[in-house]
Amino acid sequence: MTMQCALTGAKPSRGIKYARRGKAKYLGGVGKKVTGKTKRRFLPNLQRVKIEIDGTVQTVRVTVKAIRSGLAKRPIKRKPFQMPTL
Repeated sequence: MTMQCALTGAKPSRGIKYARRGKAKYLGGVGKKVTGKTKRRFLPNLQRVKIEIDGTVQTVRVTVKAIRSGLAKRPIKRKPFQMPTL
């Protein structure tokens, strides 16, 4: 199972982590110095959710960004309540 969103296709991206030491200039120091750089990965925030795809309910891994923006259409668990006709 790949670390990829089923809807947006978001994958892990690469970046750099900086290790710094020293005191910032605005605090009265001589400035922060970079003492090391390490490669790292930024992973997408994936969650397992049940969504409706072409009328069928499937469990897929989707980013939280897609869930909150409304791209992931959640299935209806039961019919909405209706008053009985008398």
